[in-house]
Amino acid sequence: MKINTYLDSTYLKTPAQSGLTEEQTLETVINLAKEAIENDIFAVMIRPDYVKKMKQFLTEQNSNVVIGTVIGFHEGTYSKEHKLAEAQKAIEDGVDELDFVINYEAYKDGEVDAVKSEFVDCTKLCLDNGKIAKWIIEIAALTDEQIADITKKISIWAEENFKTEDLHRIFVKSSTGFYQTEGGKPNGATVEGIKIMLENAGSLPVKAAGGVRTPEEAEYMINLGVKRIGTSSAKALIKNEEVSGGY
Repeated sequence: MKINTYLDSTYLKTPAQSGLTEEQTLETVINLAKEAIENDIFAVMIRPDYVKKMKQFLTEQNSNVVIGTVIGFHEGTYSKEHKLAEAQKAIEDGVDELDFVINYEAYKDGEVDAVKSEFVDCTKLCLDNGKIAKWIIEIAALTDEQIADITKKISIWAEENFKTEDLHRIFVKSSTGFYQTEGGKPNGATVEGIKIMLENAGSLPVKAAGGVRTPEEAEYMINLGVKRIGTSSAKALIKNEEVSGGY
């Protein structure tokens, strides 16, 4: 199986989180793009601040590597207006796919109408501009019942508000990779969590993010039914090398 075409090669640390300068961080994401080009990796997933320069670089390279970014990252608690503005700027900068962190804290507090509103409005912005929208539900912060419920709700909202032919452009995604768990609990995709998402996503595709450590694990996730895999170790997965890093 050629797993390359399922992979989103990911670097989402800010300079403050990594200890790198802005220039070093830009160099890191450009190197990520070079690696994606050389290894036929489907997409690079980066912070919004670097989308414009990434677009310029990939255009210069005449590359069809897809650019993805994150919105409302990583807490998801930003207002709908903030997420819309951040998404609009990324679209103007040339992004192809936008991975929104859904306000799972609001969902857990029972504010379902607010969560639905941000989902519908942000997804509409993406689809109207020919982009892919992915919704990160942060499964490590949810119970199995909540994973099933919020995935099902997103599926229903999508089917109610968007055309059937557009549903393949709306993903449900497992994790940010930044959620702090306790007791050694994984903060990325797990087989159990992904199975629950797949069982409740309806017509929507599922992205497994974080926790995929070997080519065999990637193939297993793909055979389960996921359409994309987010990882900070895409090249290592392809080359069957030791995977380092937590995502």
